[in-house]
Amino acid sequence: MKKLTLVATAVMGLLSTTAAMAQSTVTIYGLIDGGVNYVSGLKNGSSTSIASGIMEGSRFGLRGTEDIGGGYKAIFTLENRFEVDTGSVSNRPASGDQLPDRMSSAAGLGLTGAAALAAPVAIPLINATIANGFGVNVGATGGRLFDRQAFAGLVTPIGAFTLGRQYTPGYLVGATFDATQTQSSLAVGQLATFPPAFDIRLSNTLQYAIQTGGFTAALMYGAGEVAGNNSASRFFGGMVIYKGNGFSVGYGRNQRKNELGQNSLENNVLGASVDVGPGTLYGQYTTIKDENPTGLSGIGAAITAKTGSAALGAAYQAAYTNAFIQDASLAQIGYRLTSGVNTVVVAYNRLNDKRPNNASADSYGATYTYALSKRTNLNAVLTRFNNKGTSQAAPGGNGFLGGVTSAAGVGSTNVAFGIRHTF
Repeated sequence: MKKLTLVATAVMGLLSTTAAMAQSTVTIYGLIDGGVNYVSGLKNGSSTSIASGIMEGSRFGLRGTEDIGGGYKAIFTLENRFEVDTGSVSNRPASGDQLPDRMSSAAGLGLTGAAALAAPVAIPLINATIANGFGVNVGATGGRLFDRQAFAGLVTPIGAFTLGRQYTPGYLVGATFDATQTQSSLAVGQLATFPPAFDIRLSNTLQYAIQTGGFTAALMYGAGEVAGNNSASRFFGGMVIYKGNGFSVGYGRNQRKNELGQNSLENNVLGASVDVGPGTLYGQYTTIKDENPTGLSGIGAAITAKTGSAALGAAYQAAYTNAFIQDASLAQIGYRLTSGVNTVVVAYNRLNDKRPNNASADSYGATYTYALSKRTNLNAVLTRFNNKGTSQAAPGGNGFLGGVTSAAGVGSTNVAFGIRHTF
């Protein structure tokens, strides 16, 4: 069976070392991924660009371990993201700051009367703030040097304890049972990037991880660090994966509170894989629930200050909160086959939006990888997004968001060719 790469890196790697390893080591590692990326269905037509992170996000990192005796090891990881096409540490999608119509027009937000008349003043004010964070490692918290990972910890005979910026347990389960291994626009999570349906990584976290026999498990706590409200922005997560002979199963859960301490984004992820013929069949199902979206609590006050009307402030607060509420499921079935230097992945993904605005979508396609060597390979991607109802999802890559299409219900096709090198 194909090695569970992401979990091996993020969890199992904390727990296993070799007897031949020196007492103290620091490893420099990285990955450079770039190529030509074509996307159709955007506001200004199609886009052809040089892009970074078509299959995997470009990165470099430092990983260290020190054997301190008695079965204990001190460890650390610092992992930076970068854009190989520009050298920057952040990027925006090809659609720029554009938001979906359901979140950026009076009609889409369901506003009428005085609230609709105030739209030319109110909507640009709100959307400028929201769009400031639309992308990868952008906005008020963007520009992190080590955006991908930054943690230190201690491996003990009873497990590993780590703290810092880390992958969340629920995301690790979803990534493990994604036939693409989260690579390319064909990855299941590409359908649910705005509003974000997952917490992929979180800062200020404390994690405990253990591996025993075929089981790998982790528990994570994220401190909100909001003065005067200990529950605000707090996070809890956990996961367990069992790898047997020719099959694997796993379950993960993430639960975050918003800045007011209310229950916000919640995920339950169930996945499985089984060897079938010469390859591996993958499947997963994820629930997405967010009744109190994070980061929107100041909208009412901002509109009231701008217009002088508390009624307008309340109307816009309610409209945007309703627009960002999530109640959906995300599923994938896919097959991965590696034969010699060739790797082929085919997959079908489905986002089922249960909200009245019905922003459902599906995607399907294939990826092909040809290994030039153990470290360098060539890649080709073909993915089709079909948007339903008010959905406007556009395909991106592992290292960047796809953004939104020109209008509700407009689909998009992604064709990409790239080269990837690891060191």
